[in-house]
Amino acid sequence: MKSRFLAGLLGLYLEGLMPYRKHREKKYETKYREAFKVFQEEIGITFSDEKLLIQAFTHSSYVNEHRKKPHEDNERLEFLGDAVLELTVSQYLFQKYPTMSEGELTKLRAAIVCEPSLVRFANELSFGSLVLLGKGEEMTGGRERPALLADVFEAFIGALYLDQGLETVWGFLKEIVYPKINEGAFSHVMDYKSQLQELIQRDGSGNIEYQILQEKGPAHNREFVSRVTLNNVALGLGSGKSKKEAEQQAAAEALKKLKEQL
Repeated sequence: MKSRFLAGLLGLYLEGLMPYRKHREKKYETKYREAFKVFQEEIGITFSDEKLLIQAFTHSSYVNEHRKKPHEDNERLEFLGDAVLELTVSQYLFQKYPTMSEGELTKLRAAIVCEPSLVRFANELSFGSLVLLGKGEEMTGGRERPALLADVFEAFIGALYLDQGLETVWGFLKEIVYPKINEGAFSHVMDYKSQLQELIQRDGSGNIEYQILQEKGPAHNREFVSRVTLNNVALGLGSGKSKKEAEQQAAAEALKKLKEQL
């Protein structure tokens, strides 16, 4: 009898909490919708389907705690966004660096779409403050977790592609990602010739040419001497066991000189 009485009291207590919980959740969701509205204004893009935008920022921990509501997490959008990001960045690099080898293009793209880079892009747009998280994830610092932020950035790209198409994605990356490539943020992964080319293109200084000035030594131990010029003005000399190595060394010397002048 006593246990039934206590169970009844507990039921009444929980029933009394329901309106409060609903009010609190509604207030929470209203706050996020307002935040997403401001976010869209800041990036100059308005989603036709706002549910896609919200899904991009919805972590699986939030979905697990709100099973009665039709929430979807961002994992599928992350999968799509990863592919869209690789495609658009690949196209940009292919067009920007017509003389860069496949290996160098791959290395540069990997540096641009790696986790630390995506986290940097996400932080610049304050993505962490928009993520819908479960309480446990929130308490363990999920908003600042690098892997989570990188995933959200990819999911956002996926959502943007579905809602607006590739052209809008390209325009967004042109504002957020491509300028960093042009500023030399990823030059450290390029070889010397590519770094020199990137530096000259950034400054709009002119055309680079490489010349083999000398070949010496026997066939089995050949040595090449190369010179790199900019608008017919010598920038650097280099030597090596192959033409490519000699050109790389010439580019390295040219880079050193140019950086000393900056």
